[in-house]
Amino acid sequence: MSAPIRFMSGARNYNPADLRIDGERLWQALMAMARIGATPAGGVKRLALTDEDRAGRALLIDWARAAGCAVSVDAIGNVFLRRPGRDNGLAPVLTGSHLDSQPSGGKFDGAYGVIAGLEVLRCLADAGVVTERAIELVCWTNEEGTRFSPAMMGSGVFAGKIPLVQALAEPDSARTTTLAAELERIGYAGAGAVGGRPIHAYFEAHIEQGPILEAAGKTIGVVQGIQGIRWFTAHIRGADAHAGTTPMTARRDALLAAARLIEAINRISLDHAPGGRGTVGRLVVSPNSPNVVPGSVALSVDLRHPDAIALASMAGEVEATFDGLIAAAGLDGSIEQTWYSPPTAFDPACIEAVRRGAEAIAASSMAITSGAGHDAKYLADICPAAMVFVPCKGGVSHNESEDARPEHLAAGCQVLLHAIMAKADEPD
Repeated sequence: MSAPIRFMSGARNYNPADLRIDGERLWQALMAMARIGATPAGGVKRLALTDEDRAGRALLIDWARAAGCAVSVDAIGNVFLRRPGRDNGLAPVLTGSHLDSQPSGGKFDGAYGVIAGLEVLRCLADAGVVTERAIELVCWTNEEGTRFSPAMMGSGVFAGKIPLVQALAEPDSARTTTLAAELERIGYAGAGAVGGRPIHAYFEAHIEQGPILEAAGKTIGVVQGIQGIRWFTAHIRGADAHAGTTPMTARRDALLAAARLIEAINRISLDHAPGGRGTVGRLVVSPNSPNVVPGSVALSVDLRHPDAIALASMAGEVEATFDGLIAAAGLDGSIEQTWYSPPTAFDPACIEAVRRGAEAIAASSMAITSGAGHDAKYLADICPAAMVFVPCKGGVSHNESEDARPEHLAAGCQVLLHAIMAKADEPD
């Protein structure tokens, strides 16, 4: 076997088009990570700051150190894996995503962006390339927002959008511990400052989590931006009552009002098609007994739209509907917005770097807007940013059956490499 090609560093005498990621190595690393927190149905349960999250982070760090990267951890537990550049005084290029999952998540959500970034660093190490700027791979803490709220917490703190003190004090969903305590327990309460430093550009690779690319027969999604998100928590209070002795007309049924609200959220979202999305994913019913009329319900509301005005209209309609339902049923209650993520437009130059990357490898591509929130949303607030999407089977995600084709994942990683290289050799 011939020796690997070596490239000159600094003066940019290497040709990025000659660099090739190792698709098989990428796949094997994804499958190795998927074994951590693997579920019987083929998915992943690797909740933020659990023992499984700790194991995933440790494996990533081992791989990155073997590729010559330095490791640092900040106070919110974000892990940075740095490959030096020729001029380390220049702002670095970042790439990454997250390793935490949903309770019944898939192998690729988040993990693909982390492992694709790792494969880029491995590729550069194999070729002996030294870019002008340092390149950092980052694994963000608690992107999913399942165990600790809100979502995208690590990147939100890094970007200065979520106060560090507030995030560290956040209780878990069972209200038995805090984020700070769990960071300490798993050994990722880092000493590094969170954010506050220049970043030249940020790229994040991800499965689409929707059906658009697959339906269009495209390999690469050149992501233009991320739609807006509003989260609410609603509380409905009626009265517990005996299921057998309480006449239907005398009941103050909190769950019945919740059901009518859920139906209204679905209708409002359809009225704002094609961009509108509305979901109630969590219900807490009390007393949760089969022979008691529910006296209290708490529920989550997730509203999304790529247009800020339309999203605000949806939110107003949901709040007005809630007030009307409560009043008509003679109940008490409240609805409170708990999180707002405005629609985000990505940087045109970074978008172009992704488009050119797809063109360079002759991959079919299309412009697309992300329907899901990603850490790139917060990074776009503080530096130029863009994303690379690849198809997932049936558009299914946040599901144990989540799947993606190895050749698509490899193509997305190669595009990521091209985009990163385009920015990593830019002058100050």
